[in-house]
Amino acid sequence: MTLRLLRAVRGAPVMFVQSGGCCAGSTPMCFPVGEFLIGDIDVLLGEIDGCPFYIDKRLDQAWHQEQFLLDVALGEPEDFSLPAGENLRFVTRSPICVSSDAPGENVLSPPE
Repeated sequence: MTLRLLRAVRGAPVMFVQSGGCCAGSTPMCFPVGEFLIGDIDVLLGEIDGCPFYIDKRLDQAWHQEQFLLDVALGEPEDFSLPAGENLRFVTRSPICVSSDAPGENVLSPPE
């Protein structure tokens, strides 16, 4: 399911949070907008197709990435995250590790 389809099916916007917590620190969590309370430690990296993407400030500093690729992988989502589709979960990848012919619609760049 693409991000546009997920938003259409839900009938509402979604947001992403990449936490530095113990449970799913390397897995982006997808929530209906406003369902996850953003704290002082969360920073807005940018938007993907109009959906805000937040990351834990310490995790962002540790990873030192200019861009992330929001992708999907087989498996159920972590904890309370919305699924990316049937038996699909969201994952973040570094563009450095992705082939150059991968679709670019889900690349997250810093806000301008």
